[in-house]
Amino acid sequence: MNNILYLPTRFFPSISGAEFYFQRMAEILSTKFKNNIDILTSNAIDFKALRNSEGKTIKPHEKYYDKVNHLNIKRFPVSYNASEKDILNKLKAIPTFVKLELNEEGLKTFIKNGPYSEDLLDDLLNKPKLGYDLIHTTFFPYFNCIIGLILGNLINKPVVCTPFFHFSNPRYSDLQLIEVLKKFDLIIACTNLEKKFLIQKCSILPSKIKVIPMGVDYDRFKPVHKTPLNHYSFKQKFFDKKEKNYKLILFCGYKNYEKGALSILKSIPSILKKIKKVYFVFIGPSTIAFNSELSKISKLDKAKIINFTPENLTGYYDKKKIAVFKEADIYLMPSRSDAFGISFLEAWSAGKPVIGAKIGATPEVIREGVDGFLVEFDNPKDIAEKVIILLKNKRLRKKLGLAGQSKVYHKYTWDIIAKETDKIYKNLIKFQY
Repeated sequence: MNNILYLPTRFFPSISGAEFYFQRMAEILSTKFKNNIDILTSNAIDFKALRNSEGKTIKPHEKYYDKVNHLNIKRFPVSYNASEKDILNKLKAIPTFVKLELNEEGLKTFIKNGPYSEDLLDDLLNKPKLGYDLIHTTFFPYFNCIIGLILGNLINKPVVCTPFFHFSNPRYSDLQLIEVLKKFDLIIACTNLEKKFLIQKCSILPSKIKVIPMGVDYDRFKPVHKTPLNHYSFKQKFFDKKEKNYKLILFCGYKNYEKGALSILKSIPSILKKIKKVYFVFIGPSTIAFNSELSKISKLDKAKIINFTPENLTGYYDKKKIAVFKEADIYLMPSRSDAFGISFLEAWSAGKPVIGAKIGATPEVIREGVDGFLVEFDNPKDIAEKVIILLKNKRLRKKLGLAGQSKVYHKYTWDIIAKETDKIYKNLIKFQY
């Protein structure tokens, strides 16, 4: 049995691909592969709370604070009042930090991004003989990456990072930040395109990068052949009674410019000019920009928009979320900020065609014309054209959806991903000894 430490920025009830990835890896690797996994994280729920006291945090008395399913979680409060100078002085007093030789300007960005928890840092530094065989952290460029490196150097154990490197976003290409990635013993990239970028643009050795994609709980999303009597229907619950035959277009993710949510809203008028009977469903945390654009689009005649936030859902397996994936006609997420896109896998598991952006890692995930379509990022006209093509062609929708479903079943279940991850852990630990 290996002892593994996970250091994510946040953990459930926080909702995002990085948090879900660590949750499923911890659950499967601890049960099926008999690893002992500790999870140390911040008490932040939303991104704002990583660095701002006005963000949402989970309190010690609340559900999920110290236990998620069978996993034990140790959460530490974010030190909002610690100044950049205080943090730098504390770090410079740690011998193993000094050995890392990190660029101070780059380090300041990690500090700014958060989450910095003095209690977490003290807890680890005061227990140097923790008995961990390996440390795994995610994602880039957040301060928990620095903590992972400090601890790894302290106990002389391998440190792994899954950075979810958004190489199509210019702010991730700061060479001062990238220097930190070179300090890890292994980087797990989600795609070969990400690996290629890390090698060519970031000068990271190919031997230090392993490609392991994301996964999905296939059986939860795949449609059943016979609908059970107690079947929960999203359309019956949320569509007007006379509109059950309307098409359903789904987006699931952070509702911002990066994810393409604003571009989808701007494409709606063009779609409705050609096809009137359509519902648009958005799931995920909202932003001010999204809410502003939504208020304008909602005023359009015939615009049918259903908007869910995490507050309306019970988690990753919320019955509304599962049902809407199964009943959707198209899954649409034209994002430039995804290292992979777990929601594409969820849509394919349900046998649905997907539309993503022709940027970053997505062209490796979606096979154009085989299991989905690609559009130009932030191009509402292109989005509308592809959506209309699919809405008018049921046979094409089914063909693309089934191709994606087959791909997921054979390559992208969480069990497959966990098995590959466990193999990587064991090789690193064995090499260390």
